[in-house]
Amino acid sequence: MPWELQNNRQIWLQLAEVLTRRIVSGQYPAGIRIPSVRDLAAEAGVNPNTMQRALAAMEEQGLVSAQRNTGRFVTEDEELITATRKQLAEEELSAFCEKMRQLGFSAEETAQLLKTKGETT
Repeated sequence: MPWELQNNRQIWLQLAEVLTRRIVSGQYPAGIRIPSVRDLAAEAGVNPNTMQRALAAMEEQGLVSAQRNTGRFVTEDEELITATRKQLAEEELSAFCEKMRQLGFSAEETAQLLKTKGETT
């Protein structure tokens, strides 16, 4: 997942979102050690302190944990990962449905478009 950071939102929050997507998508599986703060910061092109803030926020959510002298690890709580994945999907669906309403589509029309799109991919 690329680091597509925008200046109109807090960078640390965007970093946490990318890392969370990496976890829920399985790019960083449960229990795995994630790259160091410095490595992640270099990859994203940000200050290590900014990456540290993103990881601290993820620790508060329970998605990662720090182990002294060994680094940070993705939680082994599969239920938390699944719940986070579902929450992110619901947020994306809500935003999509709102955009479709703004374009004048009814719920039924939107559902039909999704069904048709799903059949062609």
